[in-house]
Amino acid sequence: MPLLGKAAMLLYFDIVQYAIPEHDDWHTHEHLPERLSIPGFLRGTRWVARRGQPRYFVMYEVEQLSTLASNAYLQRLNNPTPWTTKMMAHYRGMARGLCSVVGSYGSGMGHVGLLIRFEPAPDAKSALGNWLVKDMLPHLPARPGLGSVHLLEAAVAPQVTNEQRIRGVDASVAWALLATGYSQSSLESLAEAELCDAQLEKRGAGGMVSALYRVDYTLTQRDVDA
Repeated sequence: MPLLGKAAMLLYFDIVQYAIPEHDDWHTHEHLPERLSIPGFLRGTRWVARRGQPRYFVMYEVEQLSTLASNAYLQRLNNPTPWTTKMMAHYRGMARGLCSVVGSYGSGMGHVGLLIRFEPAPDAKSALGNWLVKDMLPHLPARPGLGSVHLLEAAVAPQVTNEQRIRGVDASVAWALLATGYSQSSLESLAEAELCDAQLEKRGAGGMVSALYRVDYTLTQRDVDA
Protein backbone atom coordinates (compact mmCIF):
# COMPACT_ATOMS: atom_id res chain seq x y z
CA MET A 1 0.00 0.00 0.00
CA PRO A 2 1.71 3.23 -1.11
CA LEU A 3 0.08 5.40 1.55
CA LEU A 4 2.00 5.12 4.81
CA GLY A 5 -0.91 4.72 7.21
CA LYS A 6 -4.50 3.58 7.58
CA ALA A 7 -5.89 7.12 7.70
CA ALA A 8 -5.23 10.57 6.29
CA MET A 9 -6.20 14.18 6.83
CA LEU A 10 -7.08 16.12 3.69
CA LEU A 11 -7.12 19.91 3.48
CA TYR A 12 -8.11 22.12 0.53
CA PHE A 13 -7.78 25.89 0.70
CA ASP A 14 -6.71 29.17 -0.83
CA ILE A 15 -4.44 31.83 0.64
CA VAL A 16 -4.85 35.54 0.01
CA GLN A 17 -2.51 36.44 -2.85
CA TYR A 18 -0.11 38.75 -1.02
CA ALA A 19 0.47 36.17 1.75
CA ILE A 20 1.39 33.23 -0.51
CA PRO A 21 5.22 33.61 -0.23
CA GLU A 22 5.12 33.86 3.55
CA HIS A 23 2.61 31.00 3.77
CA ASP A 24 4.90 28.68 1.84
CA ASP A 25 7.87 29.68 4.00
CA TRP A 26 5.90 29.10 7.21
CA HIS A 27 4.32 25.88 5.98
CA THR A 28 7.69 24.43 4.93
CA HIS A 29 9.86 25.49 7.84
CA GLU A 30 7.49 25.53 10.82
CA HIS A 31 4.10 23.97 10.17
CA LEU A 32 5.00 20.70 8.46
CA PRO A 33 7.85 19.95 10.92
CA GLU A 34 5.50 20.71 13.82
CA ARG A 35 2.79 18.38 12.51
CA LEU A 36 5.23 15.59 11.64
CA SER A 37 6.61 15.67 15.18
CA ILE A 38 3.20 14.57 16.50
CA PRO A 39 3.14 10.82 17.28
CA GLY A 40 1.39 8.91 14.50
CA PHE A 41 1.93 11.51 11.77
CA LEU A 42 3.95 9.79 9.03
CA ARG A 43 4.13 12.08 5.99
CA GLY A 44 2.83 15.49 4.99
CA THR A 45 2.66 16.71 1.39
CA ARG A 46 1.72 20.13 0.07
CA TRP A 47 0.37 20.21 -3.46
CA VAL A 48 -0.23 23.29 -5.63
CA ALA A 49 -2.83 23.40 -8.41
CA ARG A 50 -1.75 23.23 -12.03
CA ARG A 51 -5.34 23.27 -13.23
CA GLY A 52 -8.48 23.84 -11.20
CA GLN A 53 -9.19 25.07 -7.69
CA PRO A 54 -8.37 25.61 -4.89
CA ARG A 55 -4.70 26.53 -5.03
CA TYR A 56 -3.58 24.20 -2.22
CA PHE A 57 -4.17 20.58 -1.33
CA VAL A 58 -2.40 19.16 1.73
CA MET A 59 -2.44 15.53 2.79
CA TYR A 60 -1.16 14.13 6.07
CA GLU A 61 -0.78 10.36 6.19
CA VAL A 62 -1.22 9.02 9.72
CA GLU A 63 -0.98 5.66 11.43
CA GLN A 64 -4.68 5.40 12.25
CA LEU A 65 -7.82 7.47 12.54
CA SER A 66 -7.39 7.88 16.31
CA THR A 67 -4.16 9.81 15.64
CA LEU A 68 -6.34 12.70 14.41
CA ALA A 69 -8.20 12.84 17.73
CA SER A 70 -5.18 12.35 19.96
CA ASN A 71 -4.37 14.70 22.82
CA ALA A 72 -1.01 15.50 21.22
CA TYR A 73 -2.66 16.66 17.99
CA LEU A 74 -5.47 18.62 19.65
CA GLN A 75 -2.95 20.29 21.95
CA ARG A 76 -1.19 21.74 18.89
CA LEU A 77 -4.44 22.90 17.32
CA ASN A 78 -5.55 24.66 20.47
CA ASN A 79 -2.17 26.31 21.12
CA PRO A 80 -1.04 27.73 17.77
CA THR A 81 2.35 29.42 17.57
CA PRO A 82 2.48 33.18 16.91
CA TRP A 83 3.42 32.54 13.26
CA THR A 84 0.58 30.03 12.86
CA THR A 85 -1.87 32.49 14.40
CA LYS A 86 -0.78 35.11 11.88
CA MET A 87 -1.06 32.74 8.89
CA MET A 88 -4.45 31.26 9.83
CA ALA A 89 -6.04 34.66 9.19
CA HIS A 90 -4.96 34.44 5.53
CA TYR A 91 -6.78 31.16 4.82
CA ARG A 92 -9.84 31.18 2.59
CA GLY A 93 -12.34 28.41 1.82
CA MET A 94 -10.79 25.73 4.00
CA ALA A 95 -12.20 22.20 3.73
CA ARG A 96 -10.86 19.54 6.09
CA GLY A 97 -11.54 15.82 6.18
CA LEU A 98 -10.41 13.16 8.66
CA CYS A 99 -10.47 10.13 6.41
CA SER A 100 -10.08 6.39 6.41
CA VAL A 101 -8.04 4.88 3.60
CA VAL A 102 -10.58 2.77 1.70
CA GLY A 103 -8.12 1.66 -0.97
CA SER A 104 -4.49 2.40 -1.87
CA TYR A 105 -2.88 0.82 -4.91
CA GLY A 106 0.44 0.94 -6.73
CA SER A 107 3.72 2.12 -5.26
CA GLY A 108 5.30 5.45 -4.47
CA MET A 109 3.90 8.91 -5.03
CA GLY A 110 4.12 10.74 -8.34
CA HIS A 111 4.91 14.44 -8.61
CA VAL A 112 1.62 15.12 -10.45
CA GLY A 113 -1.77 14.29 -8.97
CA LEU A 114 -5.37 14.20 -10.09
CA LEU A 115 -7.66 14.95 -7.16
CA ILE A 116 -11.40 14.24 -7.50
CA ARG A 117 -13.77 15.12 -4.67
CA PHE A 118 -17.31 13.78 -4.68
CA GLU A 119 -20.18 12.55 -2.54
CA PRO A 120 -22.08 9.31 -3.17
CA ALA A 121 -25.84 9.18 -3.06
CA PRO A 122 -26.87 7.30 0.13
CA ASP A 123 -28.41 4.43 -1.83
CA ALA A 124 -25.38 4.15 -4.15
CA LYS A 125 -22.54 4.31 -1.62
CA SER A 126 -21.90 0.58 -1.37
CA ALA A 127 -22.10 -0.10 -5.10
CA LEU A 128 -19.93 2.91 -5.95
CA GLY A 129 -17.30 1.90 -3.42
CA ASN A 130 -17.22 -1.69 -4.68
CA TRP A 131 -16.86 -0.55 -8.29
CA LEU A 132 -13.94 1.70 -7.41
CA VAL A 133 -11.97 -0.64 -5.13
CA LYS A 134 -12.64 -3.89 -7.01
CA ASP A 135 -13.08 -3.02 -10.67
CA MET A 136 -11.55 0.37 -11.42
CA LEU A 137 -8.72 1.51 -9.18
CA PRO A 138 -6.48 -1.59 -8.70
CA HIS A 139 -5.56 -1.66 -12.41
CA LEU A 140 -4.76 2.02 -12.89
CA PRO A 141 -1.26 2.27 -11.35
CA ALA A 142 0.22 -0.06 -13.99
CA ARG A 143 -0.67 2.30 -16.83
CA PRO A 144 2.05 4.37 -18.49
CA GLY A 145 2.32 7.76 -16.80
CA LEU A 146 0.63 6.63 -13.57
CA GLY A 147 1.99 5.10 -10.37
CA SER A 148 -0.51 5.05 -7.51
CA VAL A 149 -4.15 5.72 -6.73
CA HIS A 150 -5.95 6.18 -3.42
CA LEU A 151 -9.57 6.33 -2.27
CA LEU A 152 -10.36 8.08 1.01
CA GLU A 153 -13.63 8.52 2.88
CA ALA A 154 -14.37 10.98 5.68
CA ALA A 155 -14.84 8.95 8.84
CA VAL A 156 -15.18 11.38 11.75
CA ALA A 157 -16.07 15.05 12.09
CA PRO A 158 -13.15 17.31 13.05
CA GLN A 159 -13.36 19.01 16.43
CA VAL A 160 -13.58 22.80 16.53
CA THR A 161 -10.24 24.15 17.76
CA ASN A 162 -8.55 27.50 18.23
CA GLU A 163 -6.85 27.29 14.84
CA GLN A 164 -10.24 26.87 13.17
CA ARG A 165 -11.72 29.72 15.16
CA ILE A 166 -9.06 32.03 13.74
CA ARG A 167 -9.58 31.07 10.09
CA GLY A 168 -13.34 30.46 10.20
CA VAL A 169 -15.59 27.43 9.80
CA ASP A 170 -14.13 24.56 7.78
CA ALA A 171 -16.20 22.91 5.05
CA SER A 172 -16.58 19.14 5.14
CA VAL A 173 -15.09 16.45 2.92
CA ALA A 174 -17.01 13.34 1.83
CA TRP A 175 -14.94 11.13 -0.49
CA ALA A 176 -11.72 11.91 -2.34
CA LEU A 177 -9.81 10.05 -5.02
CA LEU A 178 -6.14 10.86 -5.64
CA ALA A 179 -4.29 9.39 -8.63
CA THR A 180 -0.58 10.21 -8.93
CA GLY A 181 2.05 9.72 -11.57
CA TYR A 182 4.80 11.27 -13.66
CA SER A 183 2.75 12.33 -16.69
CA GLN A 184 0.21 15.14 -16.50
CA SER A 185 -1.26 14.13 -19.86
CA SER A 186 -1.93 10.60 -18.58
CA LEU A 187 -3.79 11.99 -15.58
CA GLU A 188 -5.72 14.40 -17.81
CA SER A 189 -6.77 11.46 -19.99
CA LEU A 190 -7.94 9.57 -16.90
CA ALA A 191 -10.03 12.57 -15.84
CA GLU A 192 -11.60 12.77 -19.29
CA ALA A 193 -12.38 9.05 -19.65
CA GLU A 194 -12.69 6.40 -16.90
CA LEU A 195 -12.96 8.89 -14.03
CA CYS A 196 -14.87 11.66 -15.76
CA ASP A 197 -17.92 13.23 -14.13
CA ALA A 198 -20.31 11.27 -16.34
CA GLN A 199 -18.81 7.90 -15.35
CA LEU A 200 -18.88 8.72 -11.66
CA GLU A 201 -22.38 10.13 -11.87
CA LYS A 202 -23.57 6.98 -13.60
CA ARG A 203 -22.34 5.03 -10.56
CA GLY A 204 -24.14 7.28 -8.08
CA ALA A 205 -21.61 10.02 -7.29
CA GLY A 206 -22.49 13.72 -7.17
CA GLY A 207 -20.87 17.06 -6.53
CA MET A 208 -17.68 16.19 -8.42
CA VAL A 209 -14.82 18.68 -8.22
CA SER A 210 -11.54 17.79 -9.90
CA ALA A 211 -8.18 19.51 -10.19
CA LEU A 212 -4.61 18.71 -11.23
CA TYR A 213 -1.84 19.31 -8.70
CA ARG A 214 1.94 19.13 -8.50
CA VAL A 215 3.93 18.27 -5.39
CA ASP A 216 5.30 21.46 -3.85
CA TYR A 217 6.92 20.04 -0.72
CA THR A 218 6.86 16.82 1.29
CA LEU A 219 8.17 15.87 4.71
CA THR A 220 8.19 12.57 6.61
CA GLN A 221 8.38 11.66 10.27
CA ARG A 222 11.86 10.25 9.64
CA ASP A 223 13.02 13.58 8.24
CA VAL A 224 11.90 15.34 11.40
CA ASP A 225 13.39 12.70 13.69
CA ALA A 226 16.73 12.98 11.88
